[in-house]
Amino acid sequence: MSDPRIIVALDFSSTGQALFLVDKLDPKLCRVKVGKELFTAAGPQLVERLIDKGFEVFLDLKFHDIPSTVANACKVAASLGVWMMNVHALGGIKMLAAARDALPPGTSKLVAVTLLTSMGPNDLDSIGLNREPESVVQKLAWLARDCGLDGVVCSALEATGLRQMMGNNFCLVTPGIRPVDSSVDDQTRIATPRKAIQNGANYLVIGRPISQSKDPLAMLQRLNNELET
Repeated sequence: MSDPRIIVALDFSSTGQALFLVDKLDPKLCRVKVGKELFTAAGPQLVERLIDKGFEVFLDLKFHDIPSTVANACKVAASLGVWMMNVHALGGIKMLAAARDALPPGTSKLVAVTLLTSMGPNDLDSIGLNREPESVVQKLAWLARDCGLDGVVCSALEATGLRQMMGNNFCLVTPGIRPVDSSVDDQTRIATPRKAIQNGANYLVIGRPISQSKDPLAMLQRLNNELET
């Protein structure tokens, strides 16, 4: 596959665990995501090893700080050769614009996190955002697009509305993806892979259904076949 839709989340606490899974996967069938836990444990060296193995890497660190700090972090991430990185849209216009300006055209993709898929209406109320999650996501997505970002990370359940609003050239990355026969774990706004693509998602972040499978490559192939049909 020239542009794999599936991004396998390497949600591990050590290099050994991550490489044990990666060695069972095929870079033609997926990309991989390195998040806070693994990056804290293994650092940039693991990112470079994954790239050397042929995998395109989504660096999921959700940068959220003052504009200059985020811009510098994005520059360093791009120098590692990552395929995609993200920032948090709640950082605001100046931070998002600084992140965008820090990346030379044609290098890493830059997307913004809108709301974490673990957050529901009650969670928003508790932090003073007295609006429905979909409304907050849409506002943050507009902000990201206006600042020149490539797309957003959003729930698959919000992808339909965002695709209609943003058009076909805006990238939608959806976590919270679960095959129909798997556990929902700690996600609250989830969808099956096929439903997420039908809703307009470009890329699907899938973790435990693949990483905890008895045969991760077979599960990856099954999910890709499901998307193709």
